[in-house]
Amino acid sequence: MAVTFTDLSVGQELASTTLRLNRADLVRYAGASGDLNPIHWNDRFATEVGLPGVIAHGMLTMGASVQLVTEWIGDPTAILDYQTRFAAMVPVPDPAGSNPAEAEGAEISIVATVGKLDEAASTARVDLTVTLGEEKVLTKAQALVRVAAA
Repeated sequence: MAVTFTDLSVGQELASTTLRLNRADLVRYAGASGDLNPIHWNDRFATEVGLPGVIAHGMLTMGASVQLVTEWIGDPTAILDYQTRFAAMVPVPDPAGSNPAEAEGAEISIVATVGKLDEAASTARVDLTVTLGEEKVLTKAQALVRVAAA
């Protein structure tokens, strides 16, 4: 069922999810993106440059967060704009055991709510709250989405 403008109201929660990132996810993203910076896979290097340990790629966190909006609207071309500010790092702990692909890693909470509606343009601003525990990872994470008229 397609989302229509009349289905929405400011403040309405649209969707939520939990994103789990482990070290294997970081390695796969590094290969796909070409961002091979060792802060994303090498604890020794990360701590030597003052980080708490290996951290997730900011663009991985950003892209994975907006996926919630894509799934909610059902059409990636409906997202007209997406912006955010990076507020905190996402440390990804070293997995226990022998299979890093099965490790839980970092757990990020993502909640999408309607921040603003523009009836004339038939758009909704979807605000994303992206947190690691109690700490905001992204701020001003907003997607402008084209919504079908009623």
